[in-house]
Amino acid sequence: MKVLITGGAGFIGSHLAERLLGRGDEILVIDNFATARRDNLAEHERLTLIEATIVDPTVVNEAFSSFGPDVVAHAAASYKDPDDWGEDSATNAVGTANIVKAAQAAGVGRLVYFQTALCYGLHPLEQPITLDHPLRPEDSSYAISKTAGEYYVHLSGLDWVSLRLANAYGPRNVSGPLPTFFSRLTNDQSVFVMDTRRDFIYVLDLIDLVVAALDGQGRGGTYHASSGSDYSIKELFDATVAALALDPAPEVDVRERNPDDAFTILLDPTRTQEEFGWTPSTPLEQGVADAIAYYRDHGIEETYTHLKLEPEKQPAQ
Repeated sequence: MKVLITGGAGFIGSHLAERLLGRGDEILVIDNFATARRDNLAEHERLTLIEATIVDPTVVNEAFSSFGPDVVAHAAASYKDPDDWGEDSATNAVGTANIVKAAQAAGVGRLVYFQTALCYGLHPLEQPITLDHPLRPEDSSYAISKTAGEYYVHLSGLDWVSLRLANAYGPRNVSGPLPTFFSRLTNDQSVFVMDTRRDFIYVLDLIDLVVAALDGQGRGGTYHASSGSDYSIKELFDATVAALALDPAPEVDVRERNPDDAFTILLDPTRTQEEFGWTPSTPLEQGVADAIAYYRDHGIEETYTHLKLEPEKQPAQ
């Protein structure tokens, strides 16, 4: 197939590009490298890279018309600065609208969108969260703008699949607690963890699902890309310590969660399992070990968060 991947040099997009190149597909990547790393993608004879923003409709339209994609994976997203509402709305809402319109004009077979579980808000009304849960993205600029983008996908009339993601982790991930743990533990800095639980999904398990969706499996619609299990942040920390082989294990302060922090965010993957026959298979310990091996080899230049942290949530120095 000919697959156009926005954000294809980022965490999820680069793993997807590698998987598809490995089986013989032709790939066009659009990425502005706001949060991507240039060493995420190696040169390949069937890979074309356009360094540009999807906010520019001329770039998007020319890319679609010249490449003629069969399917699209729309992974590009702004999340670098929780206070940069303009960039979030431009990339995640307007950029998505540009991608959708170009996909319509090109007659693509399917568009796969990546949505955040933050679309349900920081205080979900149920656990696990089902697909019937109301959308309440008002807690962050990222969630607001990503949800606006998802609405444009719904409006498109295309054959689309929207994957609402649990906490994806693994090699190349630069957001969330895992890279922060690595950075602080390897620089002799103190670490604390909150008494919360989250649903984690290993990136290569996620790629299995994305490829199935791009290949036309499953009915179009909204799905949860999740493990169906939640883990404490302390368990994630312990797996990081084990992967780093730290002996003795460092002391860690387990802090009571803040009143505005959900105890757990667990997505119900039942529809995904039924429609795609897909279940993640990578144990947390193995996925963390793979991520730590990557961080050791490549380092971490910068980490990001989708949410603005209050002063009491900042990692202790």
